[in-house]
Amino acid sequence: MAIDPKFIRNFSIIAHIDHGKSTLADQLLLQSGAISQREFREQLLDDMDLERERGITIKARAVAINYLLDGQTYELNLIDTPGHVDFHYEVSRSLAACEGAILLVDSTQGVQAQTVANAYAAIGADLTIVPALNKIDMQASRPEEVKDEIEQTLGLDRHEVLAVSGKTGQGVPELFKAIIDRIPAPAGKVDAPLRALIFDSKFDDYQGVVVYCRVVDGTLRTGQKIRLMAGDTEHEVTGLGRFRPHAVACDELSVGQVGYVIANIKLLSEVRIGDTITTAIRPATDALPGYQEPRQVVYCGLFPATHNQFDDLRTALQKLSLNDASFTFEPETSDALGFGFRCGFLGMLHMEIVQQRLERESNLALVQTAPNVTYEILTRQGEVLHVSNPTRIPEPGDIEEFREPIAKVQFIIPADAIGQLMQLCTDRRGIYLKTEYITPTRVILAYELPLAEMIYDLYDKLKSTTRGYGTMDYDLIGYRAADLVRLDVLVAGDKVDALSVVVHRDQAYRRGLRLVKKLKAEIDKHQFEIAIQAAIGSKIVARETISAMRKNVTAKCYGGDITRKRKLLEKQKEGKKRMKQVGNVEISQDAFLSVLDSSEE
Repeated sequence: MAIDPKFIRNFSIIAHIDHGKSTLADQLLLQSGAISQREFREQLLDDMDLERERGITIKARAVAINYLLDGQTYELNLIDTPGHVDFHYEVSRSLAACEGAILLVDSTQGVQAQTVANAYAAIGADLTIVPALNKIDMQASRPEEVKDEIEQTLGLDRHEVLAVSGKTGQGVPELFKAIIDRIPAPAGKVDAPLRALIFDSKFDDYQGVVVYCRVVDGTLRTGQKIRLMAGDTEHEVTGLGRFRPHAVACDELSVGQVGYVIANIKLLSEVRIGDTITTAIRPATDALPGYQEPRQVVYCGLFPATHNQFDDLRTALQKLSLNDASFTFEPETSDALGFGFRCGFLGMLHMEIVQQRLERESNLALVQTAPNVTYEILTRQGEVLHVSNPTRIPEPGDIEEFREPIAKVQFIIPADAIGQLMQLCTDRRGIYLKTEYITPTRVILAYELPLAEMIYDLYDKLKSTTRGYGTMDYDLIGYRAADLVRLDVLVAGDKVDALSVVVHRDQAYRRGLRLVKKLKAEIDKHQFEIAIQAAIGSKIVARETISAMRKNVTAKCYGGDITRKRKLLEKQKEGKKRMKQVGNVEISQDAFLSVLDSSEE
């Protein structure tokens, strides 16, 4: 049954990681009667095993709630979003399907880096913001101070800030009233041609591609012939439904409503996130704005641990790419690891999550190469190359200028950690921008940092430097020329392509020495001596040698002339020399894994 759009409210909950978005979403479901006390459990909307284990939201989730206020039933469509900086793309997609956002701030921790980033994203998307303090039931809660921070940092009126507790449910009725009073109703036209925005999708083995959409204009009905505007493909709608919070089938979706569409879409490639659904018979002329394409910033190679799993890995990546449109993959070959894929991710946590999902959901054993970023290279011929794989970087003589991606990073830290963090950023070739005091004890510190220096362990180092109180958010601002080199690893004279990395020239010796030492500890002894070298072009910068396995060939010589022993030793020496020329060095999968793991500083 269609509902008048003026009684619909679409909103999402945005916040820094761990500020209680999912817990508050659980309370909203409970207090509106969408779920019973018996069904209630923590992180109800986080249905992925990884989300429940880590206690974080990875995928945005949509759920429809009916709420009765002053005798009128309102339909509230809530989209729960992730908080980690790597999943900011999921947040931007959710905001495009809403008219308002609850900006949730932990009243014990105050405004954090992602709070600021998400608030600006919501303001940029022209959404109405309802600020709320969470965890007010905790003893460490300091509501008045945090309200001042919200007013000072985000420019929102402190008197409009609501106080709630996702754990006890305190203040939730007032929050419902604020959502209905402050957030505007959808502005679409019911009699206009259909336009629905695809904000997510997933693959189902039985139903094919299930598309999540928000209807902007017109009405979507079962049996309708629809057209996906970007791909220009036509399909028949076989099923529609809403999440309440479990999937409930319905016959139509009207203006402002959020739900899922099943339309016999068999190919993963036919659906694009941000695409517009319209009808085949009376199509809309203009598509909806959609989204900016996500920018992958971290790349690594993923190879099957056993060579016969290459096709399984390809299928698994295709399925996962539909559910998570923000990572890319293309086939690549490595002499050391065989056939695999070069994958691009939004950040290190995103990379870790994708790898774990592949291993769990598709039962694959994977080998991952060292993560790296995309570099821009100006060749002597005047060509500009974008290279995400170190092995494709031209020889040093062909490079006119080597540019690396630079990010503007904002840290929010306790004031007593400024000195240590500034040292940390200076060690990573950072350029200082500014310091701003939010309160006498908390500071925003801004730096420009090379992305490659950030992706390994800056987040971990930040947490240990600030005893867990520091947070960060970053934006890519472009490429800048730097003195960078490709560091290759040679084992017995042969280049091991999977271990090539890009480093700053000043760090090449230290990084190379660590790599060759690690490899020396991992490669088993052979019958002949093995040289492990780190090189820049043809120049060797570090070397370790694995001595040959020693067999006592003179054991059977007891007594007699010394020349007998000498003859046997010479014969052994000749054999080792010959073996060194023709012998292959076996590098085990474990050796690769340990070296790649230790690519972190």
